[in-house]
Amino acid sequence: MLLPDAIRLALRAVTAQRLRSFLTLLGIAVGIASVILLTSIGEGIHRFVLAEFTQFGTNIASISPGKVKTSGPAPTGIPSSVRPLTLDDARVLRGLPYVTGMTATVWGNTEVGGNGRIRRTTVNGVGADMLKVYSIKVKTGQFLPDESLENARAFVVLGSKLKSELFGSANPLGARVRVGNLQFRVIGVLEAKGQFLGVDLDDAAYIPTARALELYNRDGMMKIDLAYEEGVPAATIVAAIKSSLLARHGREDFTITTQEDMLRTLSNILNILTMAVGALGGISLLVGGVGIVTIMTIAVSERTGEIGLMVALGAPRRTILGLFLGEAVTLSAIGGVMGLALGFGLAQIIHLAVPALPVHTPITFVLLAEGIAIAIGLAAGVLPARSAARLDPVEALRSE
Repeated sequence: MLLPDAIRLALRAVTAQRLRSFLTLLGIAVGIASVILLTSIGEGIHRFVLAEFTQFGTNIASISPGKVKTSGPAPTGIPSSVRPLTLDDARVLRGLPYVTGMTATVWGNTEVGGNGRIRRTTVNGVGADMLKVYSIKVKTGQFLPDESLENARAFVVLGSKLKSELFGSANPLGARVRVGNLQFRVIGVLEAKGQFLGVDLDDAAYIPTARALELYNRDGMMKIDLAYEEGVPAATIVAAIKSSLLARHGREDFTITTQEDMLRTLSNILNILTMAVGALGGISLLVGGVGIVTIMTIAVSERTGEIGLMVALGAPRRTILGLFLGEAVTLSAIGGVMGLALGFGLAQIIHLAVPALPVHTPITFVLLAEGIAIAIGLAAGVLPARSAARLDPVEALRSE
């Protein structure tokens, strides 16, 4: 039998029982739509989270005091202490090869007063390279000048939200503000950056690190962040940092984390979540496959006489097998296309209704979903098709 004739017969068989075929198509369509919708939401969230993490750049290494490790009970009577990260440590790390920027950070929550108003917010002690390290821009004025770490002047840069809360639409440049019990002069306002993992980056003040150490009465930084050149392996930077700090501290009492490591771990977790929600939607596909098996089994029993006549007229058994498999694949393929349209449409409707919820449907998901639908139709049609091909022509004609 020619291929066009086989396709024509399969389509005729599908349209002969429209309601039954539609219900079967609906089972596959709902399954495909569930997979497309859930994986689209999962992939959209994946991209959103990664974008949030990479908005500050990807070539960042962070050093914090204390070694992350697991050990047994400490010997009795021997105190355990962690050497703080000092301004001297920060200065040495800034001079490492491939390092393009460094900011030593101390933060806390305190009152900021100015223009007759007071607001309790986050105050960050940072270095002059913070803009370069975190890819942040100044809206008005300038950022903290590149001065000696120990002798930095009492300047402050305001986040956009903090500036609005204290000064409204007025120009704050040159104004005096009180941060805790210290006085600072405003020299700049940052562009709005939004929130990151629940932290409002715009509702904050930025002062020199040394001034923050004085403000919070600390003798060391909470972390030191380094930006390094594009294309340089993270392992190279980590090795240089470790070698430098080991020479200064005498032991590894610090922890190094790179943005590359965090992104890799986060991406793996998000990929697993995306596959998990896709698998949940795939349960509907199994239901659709059962529906195809049922419909094709009924079709074989209803067309026993037709099958017997075809075999009696000389039709090879593989032709009978191909006809019924073709019907099953046709049902699943059409159902798959309906499901793709339904799933993609629902995803876009959800995105329009909730713009904050990211939705993304990669073309690979679309092709994979349609391929799965056809494969399910093929697998579900095998048993009924084999039963039809094995019918005895005499018995089949007698049943007619």
